[in-house]
Amino acid sequence: MAAFHSGFIAIVGRPNVGKSTLMNALVGEKVAIVSDKPQTTRSRIMGVLSRPGEQMVFLDTPGLHTPRNRLGEYMMKCARDALSGIDALMVLADASAVGRQDRAVVEEMSRQPVKKALVLNKIDLLPHENLLELIASFASAGYDDIIPVSAKTGDGLEALKNLLAAYLPQGPRYFPEDAMTDQPERVLCAEIIREKALLHLRDEVPHGIGVEMMSMTALRDGLTEIHATLYCERAAHKGIIIGKQGAMLKRIGQEARADIEALLGVRVHLQLWVKVRENWRDRPTDLRTLGYVDEG
Repeated sequence: MAAFHSGFIAIVGRPNVGKSTLMNALVGEKVAIVSDKPQTTRSRIMGVLSRPGEQMVFLDTPGLHTPRNRLGEYMMKCARDALSGIDALMVLADASAVGRQDRAVVEEMSRQPVKKALVLNKIDLLPHENLLELIASFASAGYDDIIPVSAKTGDGLEALKNLLAAYLPQGPRYFPEDAMTDQPERVLCAEIIREKALLHLRDEVPHGIGVEMMSMTALRDGLTEIHATLYCERAAHKGIIIGKQGAMLKRIGQEARADIEALLGVRVHLQLWVKVRENWRDRPTDLRTLGYVDEG
């Protein structure tokens, strides 16, 4: 009987390089929210890909950045902690916008004592000749492989899966074959709500939004009732989130409900409220309430 191979693979990189989009594409299901806003991912999120004879456990991490508040410090701790005990590492860069900070991350991560792949994402935005020059510029970066992909179009993803599979050591099946993530349903639902807020809100408002699941109750006839509160840091932001005659909050709620129903496979009655908590990103009690404090 052939040996089973498995392992934990961290995904790191600067904000907005497509880490969550890539993990979703590799897993084949949406297990992490995505948006065009930097620092969308706030915690370590796990995605699981099971194939015959192997299982890859991906650790999507917050984008590496300089923290400006306690939430930022928590995010950076999540990213650094994800490197502990891994079997392989993917360092992601946006191929269409590689800069000095990206190269600094690539250099720093090259010292990790595991198998490493430098993944150049968003190649659909870059002319082929420019891509070849970019790959050549990383030739001496100290990685086992450099692979160009587009998480958006799927280009290069099968080659990436096969490459990562070759990195896996012999090991156990960590999760059931049909598992996609370790995220509880309540957390996934809260993240879906936050994703819709990120999608429709602009400027500084999205960074100051947190979502607390107040209740999630299964009712009769396959109906689930969910109550959630969106927190913002300024009174002016509350009005923006609610919108004229409640239009923005209604839009966020309708789109979140559709995704939650698809996730849970049941009809959902979603009730949203908006409250102001000034500077919640710097208060440990609020961070803990919203699930952003490491209890360990």
